[in-house]
Amino acid sequence: MNGEGPLDAAEALFRGRGEVRALARALDWARTPLGPVAAWPQSLRSTVRTLLSSQYPMILTWGTEFTQVYNDAYAKLIGAGHPDALGGDIRVTLAASWETLGPMIARVMQTGDANWTAALPLLMERAGYREEAYFSVSHAPAEDDEGRIVGMLAVCSEVTAQVVGERRLGMLRDLAARAGETRSVEATCADVAGALSGDSLDIPFALLFLRQPDGGLLRAAVVGIDPAHPSATTDKASPWPFERVLSGEAVAVGGVAGALRLAGGFWSDPVDAALAMPLAGEAGSEPLGVLVLGISPSRALDEGYRGFLDLVAGQVSTALRNARAYEEERRRVEALAELDRAKTRFFSNVSHEFRTPLTLMLGPLEEALRDPGVAPGSRAELEVAYRNALRLLRLVNTLLDFSRVEAGRVEATFAPVDLATLTEDLASTFRSAVERGGLALRVECPPLPEPVFVDRDCGRRSSSTCCPTRSSTPSPAASTSASGRVREVFASR
Repeated sequence: MNGEGPLDAAEALFRGRGEVRALARALDWARTPLGPVAAWPQSLRSTVRTLLSSQYPMILTWGTEFTQVYNDAYAKLIGAGHPDALGGDIRVTLAASWETLGPMIARVMQTGDANWTAALPLLMERAGYREEAYFSVSHAPAEDDEGRIVGMLAVCSEVTAQVVGERRLGMLRDLAARAGETRSVEATCADVAGALSGDSLDIPFALLFLRQPDGGLLRAAVVGIDPAHPSATTDKASPWPFERVLSGEAVAVGGVAGALRLAGGFWSDPVDAALAMPLAGEAGSEPLGVLVLGISPSRALDEGYRGFLDLVAGQVSTALRNARAYEEERRRVEALAELDRAKTRFFSNVSHEFRTPLTLMLGPLEEALRDPGVAPGSRAELEVAYRNALRLLRLVNTLLDFSRVEAGRVEATFAPVDLATLTEDLASTFRSAVERGGLALRVECPPLPEPVFVDRDCGRRSSSTCCPTRSSTPSPAASTSASGRVREVFASR
């Protein structure tokens, strides 16, 4: 066409470094629908030069046979399809995705209007399996020297890592949110199952087994598989290596499609593999159980996929440890509450036993104090004994009030009193003991300008309701004499 030979034209067009350029120089283009390079129209040559010099993945299809030319960046996207795709039919190379791409390309070539599609899911068979892949693609019409649309120029970038990564991150967030609240082990397992069921593309099924006190395993959660299925049990028919996993080893198990009979992944292919992982307990302790996570048939178990499953197992382990700690704390609180109730019952029983002899002591003391013939020195001693016996009775009654205080049935009863006199009276209880020790007891409590409302049985009340107050609207209660109180207590027996 320009006096160039076939080899000279190919050398000129595809000169430079790069794998695709080298392959294109060696390719016999005369055996392709495009014919020898020397006969190519200028528009085709110019478009090929443009895509070869681009670092962005680009592909050109030309003619009714959809013959393709692409650059090094695009060669990486089609994986095993390269290098056979160079000079071949794109409908063959992308046969798995042509049902999606074909109408899009046809519309561009018919209308001349370019398109742009972000994160387009495509079925790719470039690594030996039906792969889930996502591409952001732009298709533009390609024209010959006369301005006729004879092909398509596509610029694309693979965004599979971003799409899958965001999906997995969302599942991890959901798992953390659902299992983050400290609850019982049973509720936590239900939360874990709910979170794992939200990402069936990455985890087509999940099984959670917890170690029991006797060393056995009990299934605690099942997702994506029939609970009655043998693979969802700990029976011998189950394909999972429980002993190896409980020893601390994560085991990838393959070839289970026949046993599972479960479809999964983006293209609903048979699930043929799973990863069985130990659930780490506290440092130095045995694993809490086993987590089996199905592997998508649409994704390879590469480093990123395995790291994601490790994060899932780590979050489940943390949630279960927190749940067990919560249950242990709840059991401890319940045990302490039972001890407290036993203590209250003990105090109540002991107090009832103390009240009778105290009442019998107070009666004779009161009678002796009424006797005018008692010597002054003896009377003082009797008064001290009488006051202390009353105080001891009040303390015994306080023990009986424990149950009422805990039930919230105790109410303070206020009455106006001379607080200074009451204080001196209470302090004088210790006078005899102080003087026997060779000391002198002096109480300095100057009179207050007005009475203070006080619960006279403060010693028997809850501290929250026993407070002096100057309120003018208390609930008044008449003060009973000591002898009257003794008779009242005695009568209650």
